[in-house]
This record gives sequence, C-alpha cells and structure tokens, in this order.
Amino acid sequence: MKKLLLLLFTATFLWSCGGTKVVRQSKKTIKGEWVLSSVDYSKSGTYNVTLLGDTSKECFEQSTWQFIPNNNTGIYSITNGSCATGDRNFIFTIQETDETTGLYHFLLKPTDAKGKSETNQGFRMKLSQLSDISMQWQQTVSVDGEPFTINMNFSKI
Repeated sequence: MKKLLLLLFTATFLWSCGGTKVVRQSKKTIKGEWVLSSVDYSKSGTYNVTLLGDTSKECFEQSTWQFIPNNNTGIYSITNGSCATGDRNFIFTIQETDETTGLYHFLLKPTDAKGKSETNQGFRMKLSQLSDISMQWQQTVSVDGEPFTINMNFSKI
C-alpha cells in the first residue's frame, strides 16, 4: 500500500511540474527567433531607462532573440553599432498567474554562457500578448511614485 501511495504521489508531482496547457502552448509559440522591434512607454516624455539591467532602449531596439524552451534558455544579441554589441545569455520561465484568464508572467534571468548567474537576480514581466508572429512584454515600474509601464514589442523572424 505504501508503495502504491508513493507511486501515486510521485506521478502527481511529476505531472504538476509539467506546466499547464497554456504554458506548454506558450513555450511552443515562443520557440525560435524574434526581433525586438520597438520599446515604448505608457507615458510620453524622454526617459533614461536601462532595460534588463543591461543597456538603453535605443540599444535594445532591433536586437535579435532566440528562445530554446526545451531547456528554458536563450540568447539575445545587441546589434546597434553605437552600443556594446554582442550576445547575452539568459534563462526564462513562463508562469501562469490566473488559469481562468490565461494571464501569465515571463521571468528572465541573465546568465553567462554556462547558465550561471552572477547576481542571481532576474526580471518579471507580464507576457501581455503572444501569437505566432508577435509578442509583447510589459514591465511596470515606479516613476515619481506613479506606475510606469515599459512595453517591449517583438516580431517573429
């Protein structure tokens, strides 16, 4: 009887780790190469924003991104010649926040090429839109005590 209960518990645990249908479908959709076509803000004005603890909006625009969902890793490449160009590695997780609405978060943690993080810090964004051809991340921060949303708009290559 104990063996049967242990087997049932293990099977249930492994099944629950597999993620929901929405998350599995999202991973299939996100797989591949994307370009960060534009970054815009919820409020007009000129802002000095450093995205993902890395570089400016201008450097991120037109960067290319590759997502490998079977091991939750990826690489983005800054290609703007007036910026510090090159590849940056990351790991990511898609986390469903509300099963009834299908809302989910995107968690991204910068790493080195071996998947190790120097700071063990990551970034949580709302994955507000995802289709076969486009994706949008939203990160809400505080500016002068008020909510301020950064929209990162991607197109599939």
